[in-house]
Amino acid sequence: MSLERPGLLRRFFSAVFKVFKTVRNLVLNLIFLIIFVGFISVLLSDDEQVEVPESAALVLNLKGDLVEELRFVDPLEAMMNEAAGGSEETPEILVRDVVKVLERATKDDKIKVIVLELSSLGRGSLDKLQTVGSALEKFKAAGKKVLATGTFYAQNQYYLASYADSINLHPKGTVLLEGYGSYPMYYKSALEKLKISTHVFKVGTYKSAVEPFLRDDMSPEAKEANSAWLNELWSSYKQQVAGRRGFDVSNFDESFASLYQRISAADGDIAKYALDAKLVDSLKTREEFRQDVIALVGEDKENQTFNQVNYDEYHSLVIPKMQMPNPMTDKVALVVARGAIVDGNAKAGMIGGDSTAKLLRKARLDDKVKAVVLRIDSGGGSAFASEIISEEIRLLKAAGKPVIASMGAVAASGGYWIAAPANEIWAAPTTITGSIGIFAMLHTAENAVGSLGLNVDGVGTTELAGFSAGVPLFKGLPADAEKLLQRMIERGYDEFITHVGVSRNLDKAAVDKVGQGRVWTGTKALEFGLVDKLGTLEDAIASAASKASLSQFDVWVVEQELTPQQQFVKQLFGEAKTMGLLPEITPSAENKAVQQLMTELKQHVAQFSQFNDPNGIYSYCFSCELQ
Repeated sequence: MSLERPGLLRRFFSAVFKVFKTVRNLVLNLIFLIIFVGFISVLLSDDEQVEVPESAALVLNLKGDLVEELRFVDPLEAMMNEAAGGSEETPEILVRDVVKVLERATKDDKIKVIVLELSSLGRGSLDKLQTVGSALEKFKAAGKKVLATGTFYAQNQYYLASYADSINLHPKGTVLLEGYGSYPMYYKSALEKLKISTHVFKVGTYKSAVEPFLRDDMSPEAKEANSAWLNELWSSYKQQVAGRRGFDVSNFDESFASLYQRISAADGDIAKYALDAKLVDSLKTREEFRQDVIALVGEDKENQTFNQVNYDEYHSLVIPKMQMPNPMTDKVALVVARGAIVDGNAKAGMIGGDSTAKLLRKARLDDKVKAVVLRIDSGGGSAFASEIISEEIRLLKAAGKPVIASMGAVAASGGYWIAAPANEIWAAPTTITGSIGIFAMLHTAENAVGSLGLNVDGVGTTELAGFSAGVPLFKGLPADAEKLLQRMIERGYDEFITHVGVSRNLDKAAVDKVGQGRVWTGTKALEFGLVDKLGTLEDAIASAASKASLSQFDVWVVEQELTPQQQFVKQLFGEAKTMGLLPEITPSAENKAVQQLMTELKQHVAQFSQFNDPNGIYSYCFSCELQ
């Protein structure tokens, strides 16, 4: 028996290996087939065009978050992921692309109606939603209709739907308008249980970025400041929606008691409550709504629906796959700074001090670029990287090229640092800005390692020996070192308010008064002189052109370029998806909840791991994230 057992095990593992080898070969062959068919489709794609019926509706079925800049996703990794049955973690939609699609639809005689089907629309700040909404208004001004339909309207979805001529809700549907909130996660007790010591150095009464590590709740100062700008945003939301829908701002329910009372009056029917409250205009099933649109644009009998083209299809007609700037025209360069600011180089979706400065330098050295617009959507990050970007802005101005900073959803802390030296700053009324303050933070584990029976000891030629090697992590931070770090932070804050004062021609004491880490909306920032004008990105571009005395110009988006290999795989990947060669996974409600939790945890970890300032000094606004 003992002689037979090795042979039995050998045969067992041999069988397992054969199964593994077979599965591996099948997966590799599948991927090869997708690549091969995709390659052929790329070669033939020029002959394939989406056909728009003579009378059609554009179905604006936006899937994902509205953003200023698409984050970098490796095309090969994305292709392999979807080939294996995965899905993109958080899809993103470029606001500029949506506007271009709507502008083309406005001029397209074939497009009679836009149908807003927003069930897959994710996050989108008020300024981004307003940009899309303005394009919808122009479509309506051309004598065309906008209809919205859905089963569930979340707050962002409803805001965009409010631009429609009529809003339909499924009879079993829901409208939920929650308001705005800021609810960071707090780690003080967790760190104490792990015996981790937190050392914080900051300047700014309202610089609440470090509070999660020092408290288990939000401080009164942070609540005061956050409540102010959150209430401004919510008030703006209500006034705009109420104005478009033709009811009073008091129509919004802001308590469970009020909501309970009104839903009870509708016999517990949430959809009827929405209709009674004039949040929607009709309660119709999907088939009833389809028949309404068929009456407007005609029927697609083959697919048993109304004549239509969806967003992705129409996008492929409007946005060229390869966009090349015209080398003969004068240009206003647009550089997008989206995400956390980090030292060095970063891919699209984050702001690298070196990589973003390189884009600005590219605009500076191009003779056809006469002005630059820096579009900012960032809560800040590395103070050093922010200064590297600011240096390049000053060089642009010295070269005689005006620089206009255009603030999106957020331009706070380091985001404001890079805006300050511009010739002019534009913000949306709802932009979250300010947060002028800096901090440094260090965690040490002297108590944790001691409880494990581990100790660090030795000698050095000076008290500083071993500091950069991380010795304080295990031995603790000396009191004199804490004093030194706090002094450096105080110096950094003084440099920040000096930088703002000089750049904005403001008294340093006045900057300090509205600084201290406090967050403001664009409207308040205008009152304090932190921004010059309120308006959109288009307004900022027009101002840049005016300052450069340009009457005819192109807008050139200066962005990081994909390698030829990446560009090929990206195009191939897009063709494979269009041809239905890759699976489309729709997660269950349970999986969505798990994915949302995991995404939030990953975002928290990513925020901390991406902090790489060489001096360990940051200007970041954690509370600027809405929930």
